Amino acid sequence: MSQQSPSTRPPDGEVRPSTVRALARLHPYARLAYPRLALGLVASLIAAVVALLIPLVLQLLVDGPLSSGDRSQVWPAFGVVLALGVVEALMIGTRRRMVLTPSTRVEATMRNSLYSKLQDLPVAFHDRWQSGQLLSRSVSDLSLIRRWLAFGLLLLIVNLVTIVVGFVVLFWYSWVLGLIFVVASLPVFVVSFAFEKRYSVVARRSQDQVGDLATSVEESVHGIRVLKAFGRGKHSLREFVKQAEDLRGTEIEKAKAISKLWLWLLLVPDVAFALCLLGGIGLAADGQLTVGQLFAFFATATVLRWPVESIGFLLSMTFDTRTAVDRYFEVMDTENAVTDPARPKTIAEPRGRLEFDAVHFRYQDSPAQYDDLVNGVDLVLEPGETMALVGLTGSGKTTLLSLVSRLYDVTGGRVLVDGVDVRDLTREELRRHIGMAFEDATLFSTSVRENVMLGRPDLVDDPAEADRVMREALDIAQADFVERLPDGVDTRVGEEGLSLSGGQRQRLALARAIAARPAVLVLDDPLSALDVDTEARVEAGLRRVLASTTSLIVAHRPSTVTLADRVALLENGRVTAVGRHSDLLAANEHYRYVISSLDDDTNTREEVLA
Repeated sequence: MSQQSPSTRPPDGEVRPSTVRALARLHPYARLAYPRLALGLVASLIAAVVALLIPLVLQLLVDGPLSSGDRSQVWPAFGVVLALGVVEALMIGTRRRMVLTPSTRVEATMRNSLYSKLQDLPVAFHDRWQSGQLLSRSVSDLSLIRRWLAFGLLLLIVNLVTIVVGFVVLFWYSWVLGLIFVVASLPVFVVSFAFEKRYSVVARRSQDQVGDLATSVEESVHGIRVLKAFGRGKHSLREFVKQAEDLRGTEIEKAKAISKLWLWLLLVPDVAFALCLLGGIGLAADGQLTVGQLFAFFATATVLRWPVESIGFLLSMTFDTRTAVDRYFEVMDTENAVTDPARPKTIAEPRGRLEFDAVHFRYQDSPAQYDDLVNGVDLVLEPGETMALVGLTGSGKTTLLSLVSRLYDVTGGRVLVDGVDVRDLTREELRRHIGMAFEDATLFSTSVRENVMLGRPDLVDDPAEADRVMREALDIAQADFVERLPDGVDTRVGEEGLSLSGGQRQRLALARAIAARPAVLVLDDPLSALDVDTEARVEAGLRRVLASTTSLIVAHRPSTVTLADRVALLENGRVTAVGRHSDLLAANEHYRYVISSLDDDTNTREEVLA
């Protein structure tokens, strides 16, 4: 199973911003929610103040009616306490109603922004990042941020205010007992702030391990056929259990850190109560404090106990959220190297001329001593021409195709479409003119119709024309099997189209590229999973399309080469020969070797070698 890419973890020794500064980065997303969050905060503060007023009423009750025996005053006091309790409950309910909706909107906005960013980032980014890490950020991390905004942040502010106001009230009842209570409570705050440093590290490790585990589950589900075919289910389970145990160990470490904090949070208030009780009895005996004041003091201290004890889990929730924010912005802060130009050009009348001008490419993390993967390619495809690209494995064929639609950007030279550098076009404009079909055909969990028409958003409002284009593309790709599916072209193909065979997926992917009606069609061995008869029928249909479309085809079969007007031989990242198949076969020894190595029937191999 994969391990997390180092790029997703903060470098050792990196100076992290403070928790407040990190959480302040939520401002652009949360600002529209501020009014309702503020109302929720006000409601919570009112509820806290009301809770602190109840001990005052109890003091008046004890020192008044109860001490004098005037029972007629008990019921009014009871009514006041009941009314205060009802107001407190209403304010708590109001706080919940105020904050839940805006917090979910903040979560939705952040998730939409993250998804948009992931769609915008280049393929190089997705090569480095595990899907499980991205999934955990878009689900669990954002869910944690939502809960903190709706619950943790408000309660942290309200409880801190309640503690401060409560301490003032305690001093008002008795400065001696108030001082004892404050001094006895100081260890809670010292331990709470010391808790941050250790807990933040463990929380980050835990959330990263959740991402690793999600990646393992995803890989196992997608690769279930391979695991079953090779009988490696138990091996996969052992690897998963190991990762799950690592996560469990980290969660236990988190729990131990929280439990130590809770030890202080529970012990210190009890000690403070005991000390205040001893001092309060002495003060009451000396007449410095009335029984009602002593009762009210402990009633107020009881009200404060929850806010003091809540500091622990609110701090741990805050630090978890800070880690979630860091992880979220690791993606959002990623610089996109493949961007639209400031002053884009357009192609008014696309003809389909494709040119590679001294093109170089190397991956960003390639060692300096390695040659460029694409190393100075010069190649021109005239409008309507079909060119096959052949070469041994690793010669750079697929990489060269990826440069046409800017899945990657060249590191040297230029790729031009109709004389315009592809980097001078917006990506949307460029990809309207380029159609692609890959050897590893990926379909989406939608209907056949939606998969095939993915590249034709312009026909959304013209269902009749859309249906005609789709049927034509399916016919050319020999994908008539869709009519035998349960719901025909409206059948959902399942996750990644795995309910279909490899050849069926390839034919639908080819139909998708054809339906886009591009000026330039780029095909990366799109017929590799087809049998000979089906391939022949697809090639016959393709000839009609390729007659008017500029096409660059990576060929892994000699039969695919016959579709081309010319063939380009790629060797170690360079185009070393260009010409007709028969001419190259007669004159170029390396070309004969490459053709003989392609995946086709043995008769072709024997003919070439002869």
